[in-house]
Amino acid sequence: MDAHEALKEVENSLRDFIARVLEGEYGDEWIDECGVSEERIEIWKKRKAAEAKRQQTGAVEERLLYYADFYDLGTILKKNWSGEFSQALGKWKTIEVFLTELEKLRDPQAHQRELLSHQKHLIIGISGEIRNRLVRYRSKMETGDDYYPRLECVRDNLGNVWVPADTRLIFQTGARLRPGDTVEWVVSATDPMDDTLSYNAEITGGRETGWQENNVLSLTMTNADVGRKCFVEIYIRSPREYHARGEHDDSITFMYEVLPPAN
Repeated sequence: MDAHEALKEVENSLRDFIARVLEGEYGDEWIDECGVSEERIEIWKKRKAAEAKRQQTGAVEERLLYYADFYDLGTILKKNWSGEFSQALGKWKTIEVFLTELEKLRDPQAHQRELLSHQKHLIIGISGEIRNRLVRYRSKMETGDDYYPRLECVRDNLGNVWVPADTRLIFQTGARLRPGDTVEWVVSATDPMDDTLSYNAEITGGRETGWQENNVLSLTMTNADVGRKCFVEIYIRSPREYHARGEHDDSITFMYEVLPPAN
């Protein structure tokens, strides 16, 4: 993972964790209680509206927190630093230093200025530490151990995004495809033991990408996939002998509709 990708992944991991924790505490209107000013929330709403106008023919990110700046995340964490946030991430002073460093290094990224080698390593290191703390916490809460890797986020090139807060076993995308269309998935996952993970995508009928260390997977629809329900299972696994679910550690199923060929 390069520095730009690492920074994006840790931002999204923090957004997802903040949303899950505060929604559980305050309900659907948690944004109003998150600790940032009304002016900041209005800026997020304007960004979302602008993106909706720009992406009239594509999918738009509906979660408002995804339009917040990076420093907004720090503000929210500081205002709510108790309970799950401190349990998962540890001491606030340490996280504050981490976020401050990432914010400083994020500006060159945002303006496309080249980072020095040690700065890139610092981004990757801090990002990995934060994400690993989140996965360790979730692993303890859900399974009682620190052994198995977990999915953090799966995105396809059609604009569909799955995160663990969505507890459905099958993620119904609502997307309609045709034979010849290629779907690509970017998989984010973290291993508590910091081993290199492998990824695989398998479509209804057994056709698959095959296990690979690259977290970008793609499959092209064929005539055999035509139907109202075409399932694609996204898998991850560690290189260790034992896995949480037989031959893999975590998975999510994406469902599409594949229409007959246009002709």
